[in-house]
Amino acid sequence: MALTYSEYPFLKELGLEEENFGVYNGKWGGSGEFLTAVSPTTAKPIARVRQATAEEYESCVVAMKSALKEWQLTPMPKRGDIVRQIGDALRKHLTPLAKLISLEMGKIYAEAVGEVQEFIDMCDYATGMSRMITGQVIPSERPGHVIHENWNPLGLIGVVTAFNFPVAVLGWNTAVSLVCGNCQVWKGAGTTSLITVAVTKIIASVFEHNGLPGGIFTMVIGPGRTVGELLIQDNRLSLISFTGSTSVGRHISEVVHSRFGRTILELGGNNAILVMDDANLDLALPAVVFASIGTAGQRCTSVRRLLLHEKVYDNFMSRLLNVIKTVKIGDPLNKENLMGPVHTAAAVKEYEEGIAEIVKQGGKVLYGGKRISELSGYFVLPTIVETPKNAEIIKTELFVPILHVIKVASFDEAVESNNSVPQGLSSSLFTNSMQNVFRWTGPAGSDCGLVNVNVGTSGAEIGGAFGGEKETGGGREAGSDSWKQYMRRSTCTINYSSALPLAQGLNFHQ
Repeated sequence: MALTYSEYPFLKELGLEEENFGVYNGKWGGSGEFLTAVSPTTAKPIARVRQATAEEYESCVVAMKSALKEWQLTPMPKRGDIVRQIGDALRKHLTPLAKLISLEMGKIYAEAVGEVQEFIDMCDYATGMSRMITGQVIPSERPGHVIHENWNPLGLIGVVTAFNFPVAVLGWNTAVSLVCGNCQVWKGAGTTSLITVAVTKIIASVFEHNGLPGGIFTMVIGPGRTVGELLIQDNRLSLISFTGSTSVGRHISEVVHSRFGRTILELGGNNAILVMDDANLDLALPAVVFASIGTAGQRCTSVRRLLLHEKVYDNFMSRLLNVIKTVKIGDPLNKENLMGPVHTAAAVKEYEEGIAEIVKQGGKVLYGGKRISELSGYFVLPTIVETPKNAEIIKTELFVPILHVIKVASFDEAVESNNSVPQGLSSSLFTNSMQNVFRWTGPAGSDCGLVNVNVGTSGAEIGGAFGGEKETGGGREAGSDSWKQYMRRSTCTINYSSALPLAQGLNFHQ
């Protein structure tokens, strides 16, 4: 195969070749099997990446250990400045990197630009954080004593990202983790391997420019059954941050926690939007449309269930069907299109089999339900199905653009339906009732990690902690106090007196 630089010149801008190395540990390497990157728009190959062997994974960990002390002892504001430079490097490559995301992942260009911007914003956020992380000074009951909390780096961590956000999720973890003083190994999704290589080149250039060891940020591309297993079983890695399916996340949780490691798990979503009878439908309609078709329904925050109050059901559905029929679908690099392909042939299969199962369980297809055969890639129609509220299929997240519509008679019924699935990531309520708002955000309201009012389920900002409950995994990334997951806390008691009093007034005389 040959890279089509004439058609996609941004590949050359990002330093990608016909054959690329899939290991970085300060030096580029890779001697495992070749992995072919395929464009979901055309179903044709783009380039190849040479994957890591078990020995090459080990070389990354050795490089991380070698670099750790230097990086840990680098003052946090200086680490923050390195992260700032990573953000600046990403800014310079924003356009070609966004185009690569559209080509290899399949999301439309506008969304791809937003994804790269999210990593840039995380770098800005973490740079500021590098001068603001503090501990506490705690009153001591003993005279001449002081207690304070000290936060230190965890050490070595592993980050495993998914295909749907191959840049942004890395940014959530990497910007914060690097500021906290950790060294990391990154395993990106195999189906977005060119993006992984391109981003690693950008980040590595910053460390090289500053004369810092490449072991601070290492990367491996390799099969989950070999390289992935080595990574999660490695007791030298204090934390594994994983984004992906609930089934794989459950396995990772069992393995990592059995060795007393930490995890950050961002797993299934199965999110709902509730539209009440007092809702502003002009707000709710575009929110539902974007949340259902954005990234072709392959966001963890995509809306899967639309819970409509019976009083607005007919009006809203009429408007929704009229809009969804006008969505332009095609090449994600064409800025006129609002939806690109699903990511792989396996996703098309999941879509077709999911619709068949929905119909089998009593669902009715109101729009869509078909592959777009006249387009050469993995294109499907966004699909709206009227599904019985007790259908078992509702509890399963189909990671494709299928939206279940369910009629509800009250706010309480809507909340119960929202909370009835095993997952608990994002949720949205559209209402003008302040009573509903505070019931929704309170202890008897939504059981999700992201609880929204009059905005959609997608599009979380980096300043707030991102993550969910139940089978979503319970992890938190990005803002708020998520940085604490990447550090270890020491409670330090210092006696500056000449006596040795004991706590709780205990007297112990020899």
